[in-house]
Amino acid sequence: MADPTIDAATFAELQATAGADFVRELIDTFLDEAPGMFGELRAAHAAQNAERFRRAAHSLKSNGKTFGALDFAQAARALELGGLPGVNDVAGIDALHAQFERVAAALKALRDER
Repeated sequence: MADPTIDAATFAELQATAGADFVRELIDTFLDEAPGMFGELRAAHAAQNAERFRRAAHSLKSNGKTFGALDFAQAARALELGGLPGVNDVAGIDALHAQFERVAAALKALRDER
């Protein structure tokens, strides 16, 4: 578990607490649901709905923290607490999505380890 995208101690604690099989299920659920969370984040931004935007960013943050994707969680928290960006300002959302792609790859690798 040398990938710094996922904090090894946090992930190990999750596995110890929940069990490796359940953690694999959690990973699959997150990977399945994350595109919808990003869709909600982008839709809320387009609609300039600050509360929907905050909730979507919060969901992404919480999931990141669960798995030990601490940098991802911190970036999602910044969106959550930073207020609704201007209608043409998608840089933060795009950066978070790019970070998610790295997190997803790391989680898939951890899921597939045996």
